[in-house]
Amino acid sequence: MGESSSMKQHESHVNTEHDATREADLGNAHGMKSGITRLWREPKPFPGWLYAVLFLVFDIAVVAILEVGVTLGASSRVTLSSPEVGWDFVGKMFNLREPNFVFLLNILLVGMIYLALLMIFNRFWIATPVLVAVAIVVAVIEHFKISIRYEAVLPSDLNFLKADAGNLMGFMPAGAHWTILAAIAVFAVFVAVFIALDHIDARRGRMFRGSDRQTKSVNAVARLLLVLLPGLFFGLYAMQVSTVGSWAKNLATVMGDKPSMWDSVYDAQRNGPLVAFMRQVHPKVMDKPSDYSEETMKQVAARYRKAAQKINATRDNDLTDSTVIYVLSESFSDTSRVPGLKVNKDSMPRIRQIKENTTSGLMLSSGYGGGTANLEYMGLTGLSMANFDSSLTSPYQQLVPGEHWTPTINQMWGAPKNSIGLHPYESSMYSRATNYKKFGFSHFYTLTGPDVISHQDRIDDSPYVSDAATYQSTLEEVGKTDADQFLQVITMQNHMPYHAWYKDNDFTAESTTGTPLGKDEQESIETYQKGQAITDEATADFLDKLDKLDKPITVVFYGDHLPGIYSSASEDDDNSLALHLTDYFIWSNKASSSQGEKIDNADYSSPNFFVAQAAEHMDAKVSPYLAFLTLMHQRVSAMEPPVVNKIQGWDRIPEGQAIYLDNAGKPMAESDFDKETKQLLEDYKLIQYDITDGHGYLKDTDFMTLP
Repeated sequence: MGESSSMKQHESHVNTEHDATREADLGNAHGMKSGITRLWREPKPFPGWLYAVLFLVFDIAVVAILEVGVTLGASSRVTLSSPEVGWDFVGKMFNLREPNFVFLLNILLVGMIYLALLMIFNRFWIATPVLVAVAIVVAVIEHFKISIRYEAVLPSDLNFLKADAGNLMGFMPAGAHWTILAAIAVFAVFVAVFIALDHIDARRGRMFRGSDRQTKSVNAVARLLLVLLPGLFFGLYAMQVSTVGSWAKNLATVMGDKPSMWDSVYDAQRNGPLVAFMRQVHPKVMDKPSDYSEETMKQVAARYRKAAQKINATRDNDLTDSTVIYVLSESFSDTSRVPGLKVNKDSMPRIRQIKENTTSGLMLSSGYGGGTANLEYMGLTGLSMANFDSSLTSPYQQLVPGEHWTPTINQMWGAPKNSIGLHPYESSMYSRATNYKKFGFSHFYTLTGPDVISHQDRIDDSPYVSDAATYQSTLEEVGKTDADQFLQVITMQNHMPYHAWYKDNDFTAESTTGTPLGKDEQESIETYQKGQAITDEATADFLDKLDKLDKPITVVFYGDHLPGIYSSASEDDDNSLALHLTDYFIWSNKASSSQGEKIDNADYSSPNFFVAQAAEHMDAKVSPYLAFLTLMHQRVSAMEPPVVNKIQGWDRIPEGQAIYLDNAGKPMAESDFDKETKQLLEDYKLIQYDITDGHGYLKDTDFMTLP
């Protein structure tokens, strides 16, 4: 009985405690609900610190939205060129070995826009949704453009909006409506949050308050300053971030901006869409020549019109009465010329023999292990990277998209149908698909289309399309028509990296310096040698097949740069020149009257002179522009900007004087040039400035016109 009574008392006590706890919980819940209801019904003004926190939160949200646009767009396309960055964009801030704060740079730039909007509207809950809406629209556009063309939004796209905004719907990818609906849903969530916060904020998001005249005046001045100052910062940053040595460029570099301009999507993922975009808004192209004017350019045109007439008096052929094929052979160069390296056998015997029997020599390259598109640009335009400002590291990304006049040598062959490009890789690399269309090519055949290259065979374990397959695709294009054409061929077989791809590779290499080659270096060199030998055989076979065609054809073949695998040789700066010389030749088939021709001053050259040399080799008449390049090459055999023994970077062109070689391959100092050479160099800068960054006075003359 006592035990039973005790238990009942205990249970009663426990129940009482549970009831009390329950009542307390209900009271707390009721109190919380009452508090929320009270806050909803009786809003309180947000303190300044809370606005600051919310400013940062939404600033980060906008940066995230922009990054999602490029990241989702990239994930929708399978690419070969660059890895996906994803949210390493944020994570690399915490890399203790090499911290990178480009994420914070994006936050800073977005913050400048955000602050200016806040001051313009003076309402936090209006400015914020406007900024978020713009960010979502931009992210959707990024997603669409990357999905369709694997190219990030560029400043040049703004010109498209002006010229062709009515056709925007034609660029929507399949399923675009789902993306748009998702974007609207995301924005709707943000709007709901903004409405709720606006309702519980008694200030209603007003940044500056006050009713008396003096307070209003002070607030107006403060708001104006807070619009002008961030606007000035943002504007000056945009104007100067592409100029080497500027405060904006230094800030971007310190914060971790690492330009990756061979791939605009990778660049936008790696550095943030806004930072990557801003870097291309106002690139510094060249210093304006002091005497640049319409009258000066008329004098230049007249000077070389006269020179062309003199040259043409001794020539019999027309350049465009032949098919010309430019072959940029990826990384092709002579391994046996690398200082401190001994190879067991010749990996280019056929090309060596071809060179002995036609116009040929060594080409000075601006790149080592990279920079292909710059050599390609010089070959197609006749312009020189040596004349550009050191800030302009990639004309294909920084210059060509915004140009209104882009004269290239293929345009001498007339209608776009006569210009064909082939490159067995991604069309988006270096923005080639866009640029080749601008250059006047009717088709640009690549792996990713829209024009897909017909032959895509690989050799053994190599990930790249073979040169033999590329040549076969080229032969098919040549055989499609009896018309004379210009074909631009860019191979990929010998692209880095090199990992023991080929079976039965009996090529070996060893160091002659006393320090053995590293394991990775040796494997790379020996793999590269085998690939070079395969190119050697495929190129000879290609020329044999062209020899059998009953139409005149001339081939300009050149290696763009050495592969960046010679880590031992590259440690010595005295090897710089040797590591920047590749092989080239100009060859004509039997149907051409210039087969076996050897022109003077061919031992050394650079790509900007190839078209003038090809005309001389073919005994072809020239335009005033080609006459100028002919005279320039007589005085300076090769020219490139300063070089470094490391894989091409994109921060800047190296310091120092441009490299000028004489006809014996010896460097020349610009200060030692005679009067005529100085005049030619000054004219070159005038011509290049007029075409790329000036008023295009030469466009309305016959400067580019063949006789």
